[in-house]
Amino acid sequence: MKKNLSILLVAALSLSMLLSGCKKKEEAKEQPTEASEEPIIAVAPEEPSSEAPAEEEEVEEEEVETPPDGMYASELTGEWIDESLKDQRPIAVMVDDEKTALPHYGISTSDIMYEMVNSTQNEGVTRFMVMVKDWGAIKQLGSIRSTRPTNLQIFPEWNAVLCHDGGPFWNDNFYKNPFVERFSGTFSRVDNGKPREFTEYILPGDLEKNFKNTGFSTTYNEYYTGLPHYQFASHTKPNDLSQYSDAKTCEKISLPFHHNNPWLEYDPESKTYKYFQYNQKEVDAGNGNVQIAFTNLLLQNARLERLDDHGYMMYYPSESNRDGWFITQGKAIPVKWTKQNDLDATRYYDMDGNEIKINVGKTYVALIREEEWGDIVME
Repeated sequence: MKKNLSILLVAALSLSMLLSGCKKKEEAKEQPTEASEEPIIAVAPEEPSSEAPAEEEEVEEEEVETPPDGMYASELTGEWIDESLKDQRPIAVMVDDEKTALPHYGISTSDIMYEMVNSTQNEGVTRFMVMVKDWGAIKQLGSIRSTRPTNLQIFPEWNAVLCHDGGPFWNDNFYKNPFVERFSGTFSRVDNGKPREFTEYILPGDLEKNFKNTGFSTTYNEYYTGLPHYQFASHTKPNDLSQYSDAKTCEKISLPFHHNNPWLEYDPESKTYKYFQYNQKEVDAGNGNVQIAFTNLLLQNARLERLDDHGYMMYYPSESNRDGWFITQGKAIPVKWTKQNDLDATRYYDMDGNEIKINVGKTYVALIREEEWGDIVME
């Protein structure tokens, strides 16, 4: 009996120890480890990386420039000019570029200068169309010559008034456009010993008289869109074209105008391109013989049409996606230019389709016929 009782006691003790061990295993299984005290989020762990954490990309903010007191940024040059001129319309003046017309007077005061072939004869003689915002300060400008259909399609985009002396009957249909306002052959004559066609100039008082006699507004009228014409880089951070992989060095550029053979040379000190023609410097005799120079050069590949056998012709200045060049700060990039109609501004885009930013200062614009586009020489 005692033997059986001993066996029962041993069995009970073994069962008690077995249950106690199971309970401890359950408690151990349920007990959270020290590393798991925070709630577990069901996200796969990131692989360890040897790279430094990437810095957030900085977005360059557009610099907002505050004009000096009493001034605003000219829509033609981006330069600070007197605020009293803000609503004043510019003038577009046809300037003879035949060698006999030299020296020119007053063109160093222009804000933009266009150059283009004026005739398919005479080796393709060119003519200037100069844009002047502050025309009240003109002392002498010219000499003045006739206009062509191309000019009558370009100057309206500036809501300017054209100053010229006549032109061929090919102009007549363009004269009918209500936004074409012009003064023709109503300026002063200067006795300079040359034939009469080289003696007409704008002198003080001429423009005021013409505006009064015609009733044309001296300020922007209903055909002015008010939209920015050029996009300008800031005064303090000029566009040096370093952001473009397709930019090329351009310290000298020769243009395929065969009558005057013009070229422009980059001057690093002034950061402008100085203009030469007829194998000499192009100077302003009315401004101490200062050489004409530009901050920006815009070249446009343009279609040319002969209108008759007498040399009269016209470009097509309203086109889409035509080739061009933008040149500044000693470099050049290819661009595309577009103009929808006579009142629409000519726009210039880089090869990514972004409108370019030109630099604050004077601009030279040349229309070059497509047959001679490949004859431009950059050095």
